[in-house]
Amino acid sequence: MSAPLSGQPLFESHIASLPLIHRGKVRDIYAVGDDKLLIVTTDRLSAFDVVMPTPIPGKGEVLTRVSAFWFDKLRAVVPNQTLAIAPEAVVAEDEKDQVAGRAIVVQKLKALPIEAIVRGYLVGSGWKEYQRSQSVCGIALPAGLMQADRLPEPIFTPSTKAALGAHDENIAFEQMAERIGAELAAQVRDVSLALYQAAAEYARTRGIIIADTKFEFGLDAAGQLMWIDEALTPDSSRFWPADQYRPGSNPPSFDKQFVRDWLEASGWNKQAPGPALPADIVARTSEKYREAMVRLLGDAI
Repeated sequence: MSAPLSGQPLFESHIASLPLIHRGKVRDIYAVGDDKLLIVTTDRLSAFDVVMPTPIPGKGEVLTRVSAFWFDKLRAVVPNQTLAIAPEAVVAEDEKDQVAGRAIVVQKLKALPIEAIVRGYLVGSGWKEYQRSQSVCGIALPAGLMQADRLPEPIFTPSTKAALGAHDENIAFEQMAERIGAELAAQVRDVSLALYQAAAEYARTRGIIIADTKFEFGLDAAGQLMWIDEALTPDSSRFWPADQYRPGSNPPSFDKQFVRDWLEASGWNKQAPGPALPADIVARTSEKYREAMVRLLGDAI
């Protein structure tokens, strides 16, 4: 994973040597036998739950490297689904360029039907809800907090996992417990908070604040909880540069904010299909993803 980013955008993979199982917003998933999967992280970008027609060069490689870093660093908190199998070893010779640096081979698990969201700061939809009700996802918070304020303690706010093109729905912890069982729900909550705390402490040493993040989990055949999908990436998390953090305003973030801001100003109705993105927006977004990776991984790149 130490090679430089290729810079060649991949909007959609075409691995004919393996059965395609699913194309998500960003990832293409293929079957490797009966018990393993190949996950290819493309350069697709989604905004407002719509996949944009313009890829972001290097984005898939950044997400893959950052996830691999966190999966390895936080392995002691919870096991994850990654396997020590080179993606190039499971595809045909002429398909290796599609997986190099941007794919992983993982265990096939039973994914839980929830997203485990941890919020450490008051921002985004949480800030909007707080202004109305002094709570976030039904969790009461102290009065007088400002936008982007650090919360007294990180909070766990699960949501449903919506189908492609649909919106996730925030649910109460009790609703999550009804869906997956009280014991498993408590385990997911506790593991999510532990992952966030450990990651946030490390990221601070690299000049990054992790304002919030989402985790996904699955169960293996023995019922063991496993961390799946992606790990604390600029797509699944809100990263802020610590040196630009000021409570009372929304700090700039290391993600697709350039794209969201441009879309908001473009007059687009937020319905598919999305508009083609200008070259300067693509370039600035690509650079933000890379900067987040360089800050977090440092010498580990």
